[in-house]
Amino acid sequence: MSVANLYEQDIHAWTAQTAALLKQGRFQEVDVVHLIEELEAMARRDRQELVSRLKILLAHLLKWAYQPAHRSGSWRGSILEQRLRIRDLLNDCPSLRPFLSEAVERAYPDGVTLAAKETSLPVARFPKQIPYALDVLLEDDWFPEPVETR
Repeated sequence: MSVANLYEQDIHAWTAQTAALLKQGRFQEVDVVHLIEELEAMARRDRQELVSRLKILLAHLLKWAYQPAHRSGSWRGSILEQRLRIRDLLNDCPSLRPFLSEAVERAYPDGVTLAAKETSLPVARFPKQIPYALDVLLEDDWFPEPVETR
């Protein structure tokens, strides 16, 4: 089976074979077109994961602010878990740090949608722009102040 066919049939086997070829210095046998495609996809996935984690974090922070009577240790744990996962991702991929501000801006509208669905508050009740400073979002001990929902 050719390397290109292997890519189409079994990407895991293709990845293992590509790594082996690279380790052996057999560069002329590497499926370069698909290798480039996969490397670009990896970079996109890292950015998408950052945005996805931020959506969840922002939704939890909004719920924390807009439904203070429902706060629990579980909510606090969920917020901390997302912060830890985001920090892990940023530590593993430091080149994502300059993208963090843009990622927060991308994540916020969906974070609002999630918070609205989970709180049964209308989307319009939440700020149109993110109300939290970027520098506090990942701080373990920072939580937004309660917001009056009347």
